[in-house]
Amino acid sequence: MNELLSQIDWDAMIISIQETLFMTFFSLLVAVILGFGLGIILYVTKDDGLFPNKIINRILDFIVNLLRAVPFIILIFILLPVTTFLVGTMLGAKAALPALIISSAPFYARMCMIALSEVDKGTIEASKAMGASNMQIITKVLIPEAKPALISSMTVMGISLVGYTAVAGCIGAGGLGNLAYMYGFARQNMTVMYTATFFVLIIVFVIQGIGDYIVKRIDKR
Repeated sequence: MNELLSQIDWDAMIISIQETLFMTFFSLLVAVILGFGLGIILYVTKDDGLFPNKIINRILDFIVNLLRAVPFIILIFILLPVTTFLVGTMLGAKAALPALIISSAPFYARMCMIALSEVDKGTIEASKAMGASNMQIITKVLIPEAKPALISSMTVMGISLVGYTAVAGCIGAGGLGNLAYMYGFARQNMTVMYTATFFVLIIVFVIQGIGDYIVKRIDKR
C-alpha cells in the first residue's frame, strides 16, 4: 500500500482538488444566477405567461436550445478567443470558466422553466383573484412552490459540471481531470488515475448529498 501511495504526488493532487472545486462551484454559482434569470424570463414571456412576449420568448428559446445543443468539448474550442480575451490565457482553471458557465447556464434556464411550469395553475389563478400583482406571484408563489425542483436541478447541474471540469482538464484546464490524464493515463500511472477518479466521485457524492439534504428540509416545512 505504501508503495502505491508513494507513486502519488500529493501536493499536485491537493492542488488539482482545489482547482476542480473552484471550477465547479464558481461556474455553478454564476450559471445558477444567469440560468435562473433566463428561466424566469422564458416562463413569464410564453403565450400564457404573466408577461406574454412572443418575440423575446422565441429569441431566448432559440439561444438556450442552441447553446445546449453544442457539445461541451466543441464549445471550449469555439470560445478560445473569448477565453483568451477575458482571462488572458487558454490554460488553467480560470480559462475553463467561460465554457463551463455558457454550457451550464442555458441548461439551468431550461430546468427552471420546467420547474416553474409544474406549479399548479390553480394556485396562480387563486393568487390573481386575491389581487396579487405579477411580481408578487413570481416571488411569493412561483419561486417558493418550485423551490424543491429548482434545488434538485441545481444539484444535477453541479454534478454535470464536475464531469465537464474533467473534460476541460484533459485539454489543459487543470483539476483532477488534467491530473488523471497527464500524470495517470499518459504516464501509465494507474494509481494516480484511480485516486483522482476517487476524489471526483467524492465531490459528486458530496454535491448530491447537500442537494438531497436541502430538498428534504424544504419538503418538511
